[in-house]
Amino acid sequence: MQTDKLSEIFGCCGSDHIHEECGVFGIYDRSGADVALDTYYGLFALQHRGQESCGIAVNDCGVTTSHRDAGLVNDVFSREVLDRLGSGQIAVGHVRYGTSGTGDRRNAQPLTINHVKGSMTLAHNGNLVNAAQLRNELELNGSIFHTTTDTEVIAYVLTKQRLHTPSIEEALSAAVKIMRGAFSLVLMSPKKLIGVRDPLGFRPLVIGRRGEGYVLASETCALDAVGAAFLRDVEPGEIVVIDENGLRSIRDNCVEGKKSLCVFEYIYFSRPDSVIDGSSVHVARQRAGSMLALSHPVQADVVIGVPDSGLDAAIGYARQSGIPYGIGFIKNKYIGRTFIQPGQKQRENLVRIKLNALSATVRDKRVVLIDDSIVRGTTSARIVRLLREAGAKEVHMRVSAPPFLHPCYFGTDISNRDNLIACHHSVEEIAQIIGVDSLGYLELSDLERIPDNYHHGICNACFSGEYPLDVSGAEQVKHLGEQKLSPEAGKGNA
Repeated sequence: MQTDKLSEIFGCCGSDHIHEECGVFGIYDRSGADVALDTYYGLFALQHRGQESCGIAVNDCGVTTSHRDAGLVNDVFSREVLDRLGSGQIAVGHVRYGTSGTGDRRNAQPLTINHVKGSMTLAHNGNLVNAAQLRNELELNGSIFHTTTDTEVIAYVLTKQRLHTPSIEEALSAAVKIMRGAFSLVLMSPKKLIGVRDPLGFRPLVIGRRGEGYVLASETCALDAVGAAFLRDVEPGEIVVIDENGLRSIRDNCVEGKKSLCVFEYIYFSRPDSVIDGSSVHVARQRAGSMLALSHPVQADVVIGVPDSGLDAAIGYARQSGIPYGIGFIKNKYIGRTFIQPGQKQRENLVRIKLNALSATVRDKRVVLIDDSIVRGTTSARIVRLLREAGAKEVHMRVSAPPFLHPCYFGTDISNRDNLIACHHSVEEIAQIIGVDSLGYLELSDLERIPDNYHHGICNACFSGEYPLDVSGAEQVKHLGEQKLSPEAGKGNA
């Protein structure tokens, strides 16, 4: 079946890539460092986690100045904008790819809330499965929402708790008991930087130390970017508070038992130079490729990977199989999400603009092609076509994840089964649709062996359908994200 047939099956719209919601960054440094610039560098390191919008808020002795907008970090923040943010002791930053809430600048973060006991700035990574229920309750009690994100729901829940507690961290501890789902948060009050991770630890959050200051970030690569030494991971359910007295921990919501870090952090989301919950992402991806070689061997001449997350898995496959590894594609490094999309007639050329096959590597060769996932199948089909046109004699595709069969409700944009090719076709049929000679997926049972510390527990619900918590009502959250804001709502930067 040719690529144009795919449009009949799945339509011409929709993404054939998996996206994660966002990345968060926070810094507390009273040494006189430029915390706005440091946050800028940290967000640059986390840009892969979200390219839709970004923002930075700086706290100077309790006065918060912020700027946020749609676009990449380099587009939103010039030297002039950073200078306007001024100096300060605390800063919070955020990069976003929205799964809950529309793709609008008004949904950009961090979000600053002024309330009767002061102010609070919040950056969020994840997704609440009970956001619609909480929002409805808040609206019935008079809350007025300016965005369609569940981050604003978190802000209101936290503000409500703050009215009855003596400190922001105690309010946050109470709010964690109310919120259900995935959330790694970085908050800034007038005098404190606070980080929290949900009790199941769906999304990562790490702590770094630089001199007498501290850094919180979604990944260790952001610590490296600002010269901070990795201290440790924030534990699931833990609240860490950083102020003039240093760092302290609140573990009221920490529970023993199975944890549920999203396994796709290792397969795709995180940068390969990051360490997530004690496991190297680079090593985890190579291990996935090695497992693929054992479960789905094939006679071939060269192993290649789809840039970027398929490369490490391809190296692992090559090492295990003994088949030489080769560079199969050159990626255009200058295309971001702001790239002007072609019309329908030019859609077939989009992959050619982003990737170009190296004929010197694949011509007259039996090729093993490694990628991290197949969602709709359209991009995979076009990549295979590039290899065929470059002279590949055979193309055997291996995927370093199992087939996607179920929606994700915890911050990944796997929205529904209608857009998942594996829900409608067998492996053999998918191979025919995308034009490969054979197709093999990572075994579901191999997922827990990808990270070094697999005993910490992973979430694989998008593959297995076994959700680690009750997701009833979660479809309402997705519907909430589809609501449209009025043209006048939330104009300007917070």
